[in-house]
Amino acid sequence: MTAPAIAGGVDFDLEAAWGLNAQVALRDEEFGALAYHYGTRRLVFLKSRLLVDLVRALDDHDSAAAALVSLVEPSEFHRYAAALATLVPSEIIHER
Repeated sequence: MTAPAIAGGVDFDLEAAWGLNAQVALRDEEFGALAYHYGTRRLVFLKSRLLVDLVRALDDHDSAAAALVSLVEPSEFHRYAAALATLVPSEIIHER
């Protein structure tokens, strides 16, 4: 299962194992979290508490799909899969 290509043509393989990049720090905020990448010095806003929980849970699951199933309502899978895909180019998450 692959999420649709996002800007820049990046495909996100939901069956692959993904995780939070070790160079990224998450700081919880009321709206979700700030993700700061120490290597690229890039700051990314995660605008949902559920997205933050999902990003943190990626390392605990064998695939992004498994993390989605454990946390996200089926009607929201596509939305959160697309959100995860947008975090790949900024190196917030990476394939393990």
